[in-house]
This record gives sequence, C-alpha cells and structure tokens, in this order.
Amino acid sequence: MKSAIVVATLSLLFGASAAWAQDNRMVTVMHAGSQPSSVGSADRFTGSVRVDSRFQAEAPARVGGATVTFDAGARTAWHTHPLGQTLIVTAGVGLVQQWGSAVQVMKAGDVVWIPPRVKHWHGATRTKGMTHIAIAEALDGKSVDWLELVSDEQYLESQPR
Repeated sequence: MKSAIVVATLSLLFGASAAWAQDNRMVTVMHAGSQPSSVGSADRFTGSVRVDSRFQAEAPARVGGATVTFDAGARTAWHTHPLGQTLIVTAGVGLVQQWGSAVQVMKAGDVVWIPPRVKHWHGATRTKGMTHIAIAEALDGKSVDWLELVSDEQYLESQPR
C-alpha cells in the first residue's frame, strides 16, 4: 500500500503515468568476460577477427554493438548500415574505405562516423592489428546489410603508401 502511494505521488509530482513509475526495468551490468568471444564468420570477414561484448539494447532503444579485434591483414566484407555506424578505435592502426573513395587510416582514439546506407569496409592494415568498438542502430530489427567480401586486390590497393 505504501509503495502505491509513493508511485501515485511521484506520478502527480512529475507528470508521469502510474504505469511508467511502476516500470520494473533495472540497470544491467554485463561484466567483461561474461560472454564468450566469437570468431568473425568467413562470409563477413577475411582473416582472423574476434568479436566480444555484443550488446543489443531492449526496445524501444535500438542501439547495439560489439568490440571487434582484427589481426594484421583482417577486414570486414563490404557492408552498409540502415542508420549509420560509429567506430571508436581503441587499439592499433586500421583502415576504413567508402566505396569509390580513397582509404582512410584510423588510429587508437579516433572516432569514425559512417553515414546511413554508405557501402564501406574496415579492418586492420597488412602489418598492424586494430580493435574498435562498433555501434549501430537497428531499423526494423536490422542493423547491417552484408555484401561481397573485399578482394585481396582491393585490399592491397587500399594500403597507405
């Protein structure tokens, strides 16, 4: 009875509905190492890639992401994101390339924004590995559209000189 009075009082004070005030969702901590790593699948990645800490927010939020580690020479396939993607480079040196444009170098501390529906790939250089946090929002439940693999020729041509 006491909690119902508190909920009603808070609802009146802050203009929130009683249903909102009674929401039982809790802050959740996913501890490092509590989820297993996965290996980047060969139809989406070339080379040795590890994906850690996948997360997907509960509706109505639609953000999700992962920490992705690329060994030297590893990279994603070409792909797009319906609402764009943010990369936060946490270690190493990497590359990102938009279809039809020159490759750009990414280093630890850099933040990269890839606009919605822009065909691109990202990964490590030939000689240095790279780790980034990848964050994207889902549209109608989908956050990425995977396309063809980046060929060895495309990758080697993209290397900074």
